[in-house]
Amino acid sequence: MNKENPILEIRNLEVIYQSRKRESKAVNKINLVLNRKETLGLVGETGAGKTTTALSILRLLPERTARILGGQILFDNKSILEIGEKEMQAIRGERISMIFQDPMTSLNPVVPIGEQIKEALVLHNSSGRSKKEIDDRTDEILSLVGINPERKSQYPHEFSGGMKQRVVIAMALACSPELLIADEPTTALDVTIQAQVLEMMEDLKQRFQMSMIIITHDLGIVAKTCDKVAVMYAGEIIEFGTFENFFCQDNRHHPYTVGLFGSIPKIDTDEERLHPIDGLMPDPTNLPSGCKFHPRCPKCMEICKTSLPNDTVIDGHMIKCHLFVEVVE
Repeated sequence: MNKENPILEIRNLEVIYQSRKRESKAVNKINLVLNRKETLGLVGETGAGKTTTALSILRLLPERTARILGGQILFDNKSILEIGEKEMQAIRGERISMIFQDPMTSLNPVVPIGEQIKEALVLHNSSGRSKKEIDDRTDEILSLVGINPERKSQYPHEFSGGMKQRVVIAMALACSPELLIADEPTTALDVTIQAQVLEMMEDLKQRFQMSMIIITHDLGIVAKTCDKVAVMYAGEIIEFGTFENFFCQDNRHHPYTVGLFGSIPKIDTDEERLHPIDGLMPDPTNLPSGCKFHPRCPKCMEICKTSLPNDTVIDGHMIKCHLFVEVVE
């Protein structure tokens, strides 16, 4: 992996949503680095800011309500936030693609799936592919995701949920992107199909030599697919590290991450009950002072209520928590 030239860097990104009366702080000065051919798992509860981060990378935030207050997004050393919309359109879909969360709403119900895949190939036809070459590429990409090309004239309602997800993946991979963002790619699928889709995505990642960001709340998916893990809470990255540090160091985790691990069913223990995290994600229009997790934290100290913790790095593993400041000092 080329660590001198990462494919994606996010620096101090800050995003808000505005209405007439309220302002929601969705992403609060986050920093991320993704190297080439790596897979990053972006983990957290609903409302943590994961999807907003992904949409910021593609500049697909809703224009009327969302605003990027500051920060940088560098893709291949080029600032995504400073280029024009025409140049961004050339990147979006061809060099950076996204698998959106719900395949049921990502597909046009009145257009055959083959035509929907072709659309990306026609739009990004810089190499001058002929109509036959585009048809052949459509057949090829459908075969890669396990769909018979003869079904390309069929409509989305003629496919099961798992097959629709494969069609959405085919659309995202049609132009062989350098970076693929997958937003909860297996949420609506049963466990058997979920495993098949994850295995297929990993195979396609190796085939196309892509980098990937997988957005999920499922640590099992992270364990199966990711090289690095970033945990988000209330719009902040509160823990970031390699797969090895994340899953092999039981005594070096943010209390929120400990709670996520405690919510995973275990088959090698006599315990019958899970240990969910108490409370709810804070209201983004009225975030608590200090550490945003302190109202739910079982290890909360007085300093947590008033002072925002700094990033503490231990052996390359970043934890944003007052508990670990003394470890370094």
